[in-house]
Amino acid sequence: MTPIRHNGSGGPNGKGDPAAVSGAPEAAGDPVLDAVRDCVLAVGVRRTTMTDVARRAGVSRMTLYRRWPDVRSLVGDLMTREWVDVATRSMPERRPGTDRRTLIVDGLVAGVAAFRAHPLFRKIVDVDPELLLPYVLDRRGASQEALLALLTDALREGHADGSVRTGHPDRQARSLLLVVQSFTLSLRTMTDEDDPGLTAEAFLAELRTILERTLTP
Repeated sequence: MTPIRHNGSGGPNGKGDPAAVSGAPEAAGDPVLDAVRDCVLAVGVRRTTMTDVARRAGVSRMTLYRRWPDVRSLVGDLMTREWVDVATRSMPERRPGTDRRTLIVDGLVAGVAAFRAHPLFRKIVDVDPELLLPYVLDRRGASQEALLALLTDALREGHADGSVRTGHPDRQARSLLLVVQSFTLSLRTMTDEDDPGLTAEAFLAELRTILERTLTP
């Protein structure tokens, strides 16, 4: 098992199996990450302390400090766990007679909707948006590396079954992630719920069209 890596979700944790990124399987039921999630949902990141997390998790502060140097690194591992879970749950199961491009598009559109509805994501965007800026402007984080690994494998399968336009799979995956990140982070700045053509649902339909036309051979 890959140990949990504590770099604030952030910085690149290497490529490969997304399940190995930031120790995702081990973190899945981690009571400390559950506790920090509850704290962040209640008061935001800036008002969360190691003491609060330790109390909620039923452990000592020293136990926390042996694994995480500070709250931001702890929140980073929480974000990695939650974002990877959202992405993997959004990817539809293989269905007989369904090509890989359809599954990729369905998964990405569902993923954008799921991220935007996720309570932790909404809380961070509303209260502590600066936490997301490094991974938009400066570097890739562990969850982004995991998503890229998922996308790259899916694109290669799409190349093999002929449903995805042939191209450099890593470049294609990174380009797709840039598109869906922009929809995830900035969609609410473009919607107008008073106009049926500019609702969030209408933009998700537009995203589907963009992805289909980008990937179709």
